[in-house]
Amino acid sequence: MQTPDTLALTQELIARASVTPTDNGCQDLMIRRLEAAGFTTEKMNYGNVENFWARRGSEGPVLCFAGHTDVVPTGPLEEWKSDPFKPVVRDGVLYGRGAADMKSGLAAMVTACEEFVRLHPDHKGSITFLITSDEEGPSVDGTKRVVETLRARGEQIDWCIVGEPSSESEPGDTIKIGRRGSFSGRLTVHGIQGHIAYPHLALNPVHSFAPALAELSTHRWDEGNAHFEPTSFQISNITAGTGAPNVIPGELKARFNLRYNTEQTQDSLKRQVEAILDKHGVRHTIEWYVSGEPFYTPPGALSDAVTQGVKAVTGREPILSTGGGTSDGRFIATLGTKVVELGVTNATIHKVNEGVPVAEIAALHRMYVEVLKRLFA
Repeated sequence: MQTPDTLALTQELIARASVTPTDNGCQDLMIRRLEAAGFTTEKMNYGNVENFWARRGSEGPVLCFAGHTDVVPTGPLEEWKSDPFKPVVRDGVLYGRGAADMKSGLAAMVTACEEFVRLHPDHKGSITFLITSDEEGPSVDGTKRVVETLRARGEQIDWCIVGEPSSESEPGDTIKIGRRGSFSGRLTVHGIQGHIAYPHLALNPVHSFAPALAELSTHRWDEGNAHFEPTSFQISNITAGTGAPNVIPGELKARFNLRYNTEQTQDSLKRQVEAILDKHGVRHTIEWYVSGEPFYTPPGALSDAVTQGVKAVTGREPILSTGGGTSDGRFIATLGTKVVELGVTNATIHKVNEGVPVAEIAALHRMYVEVLKRLFA
């Protein structure tokens, strides 16, 4: 189970402070390793975002390892027990920003491919990499743009493994086989500003929105289905008022998000939200934003290979889940690609003192090797 090379590569990646959208040399490090293993590589940079596409093989089926080199900001440095960009192992845990999300995943992908290619230099099919530095940021000039380029060139990806930290308690205990869609709105509720002592001459948008908000927050959008939990609605930001204690505000602004399943469409969600606002007589405008459509990977060669690969390493049958947030898999799935996510545990992602047990890094490397063997050996 010991794969010190994977640990060493993870440490090298963490030591490159790649706060989104900065890559800071992480991709060059990966590219050098992949080219030495027989991959051809192509940088696809857009704006200030670095991306690359790598491929070994010229025939199908095509498997893509996908991930991101960018990390979230560190948060308060004084709360870290060690420098977040000086990786350190304490009590069997590797600490550093990006240790779990997702530089251990990147390292395991690279070293797994190196091992597999050494064992099977004439493997069937093609192994590819799609790596970005814009997953933790706007996600505009990263995977989304690369996928658009690949689509325009007619390149097909049959299967994709995203190395996001998908596991809950033990490595490989959960595999993501889909994700809910993310649909957001910027709501403005229109009122009439006035003196607080003369409410009959004003229209308070807070008061007019309150009953609608109560219904939106308790509305049962759907019951979900066999693969997805019910759609959820959340307010993330809400503001109103001038700051003066004696002024009725003239407008209220709110941001909300709907995490939705395959029972819904953007149009159906719009209709339901608008109907509730209209029912309560709320004067409003909404700007809508979509972050990603829901996707689902049905049982088949990829999910079977990943499940068997995990079981070969851990002895456990993984849970197949569509829970959690979005990932760049949502963009790759638009190519008709079967997408799964398999990575280390996610207990410390985006937190101060982010860390991952060294044993998990070793296990993930082995899982990826086992998946490659089942698909291409």
